[in-house]
Amino acid sequence: MLLPVAGLGVLLVPVSSGAALLLGVALALTIGNPWPERTRALGRYALTGSVVGLGAGMNLLVVGRIGLHGLGYTAVGIGGALLVGTLLGCRFGIARDLSLLVSVGTAICGGSAIAAVSPAIRAKDHDVTMALVSVLLLNAIALFVFPAVGHRLHLGQHSFGLWCALAIQDTSSVVGAAAGYGERALEVATAAKLARALWIVPVTFCVSWLRAGPVREAGIARGKPNRPWFILGFLGLAALVTFVPALRGTGQLVSLAAHRVLALTLFLIGLGLSRPALRSLGFRPLLQATLLWFLLAGSMLGAIFYQRINRLAEKELLGKAERRDLVLARALRSRAGLTLALSAPSA
Repeated sequence: MLLPVAGLGVLLVPVSSGAALLLGVALALTIGNPWPERTRALGRYALTGSVVGLGAGMNLLVVGRIGLHGLGYTAVGIGGALLVGTLLGCRFGIARDLSLLVSVGTAICGGSAIAAVSPAIRAKDHDVTMALVSVLLLNAIALFVFPAVGHRLHLGQHSFGLWCALAIQDTSSVVGAAAGYGERALEVATAAKLARALWIVPVTFCVSWLRAGPVREAGIARGKPNRPWFILGFLGLAALVTFVPALRGTGQLVSLAAHRVLALTLFLIGLGLSRPALRSLGFRPLLQATLLWFLLAGSMLGAIFYQRINRLAEKELLGKAERRDLVLARALRSRAGLTLALSAPSA
């Protein structure tokens, strides 16, 4: 009876997704899961439903308008993180699915990205759990480290908000870190983070297509990757809420419900972890996630500083030009006044 009660509590009580996952892991490793097949099937349906429902909380126009500022950083950061994550996974000998989930979770938006990609590649429950644990642990650290670094480096509100959105995976940690820094930082971080989250759509379809290719060539029918059609539902709900203003209030309620279902999903996924699976995975996924996160956060911070230095240099050059023009104008006025005085007839 303990597992159903715990699952109902996760669904109804507003606990975080990370806490729900850790609760599932703790129960699986202590009392065990007597219904692994049932929880796996229920988690699969809850996962796709929650991802679709999350689209109802997005306004595509607002996200696009504010998120365009960091579009270049986002594209480069996601592409670089996926590439480096793949190389690190190969270097550490991590299973392909687990390495991909860690890379996607670090590159885009943590648990939501892992939740979207995992059914597309038919990832095993223990791979999903380890990827989630690794990413969520780093999110908890970022919640305290990022504001301290921002104050230490005297980052402005806009720069800090953009850095949080580009380098912290989970949306709740982005909001938590930016909220303590300032209102403007929170506004920029939220919009840029939502724009980054939309990359779930093309990345999920690309991963599914790339995985399906080798399967077709090998003539394998069993275990082939799923087509992530639920992503179309995600986009459809987001577009509906965006372009039908009367539905925005309902969309927020649907989004809140989807977050609760996602928490239940992560609880069920956590129940799929066993001690033998945990021993076989070891610390390598966490090491991959940590190195990848440090590289992503450092490179994004460096890019923001580079842009900041360029802006300061432009302002300084502009200021010098304006001062030079002002001195020249004064000199011309003085010369004109002197010429007028010399040419005037004496009394």
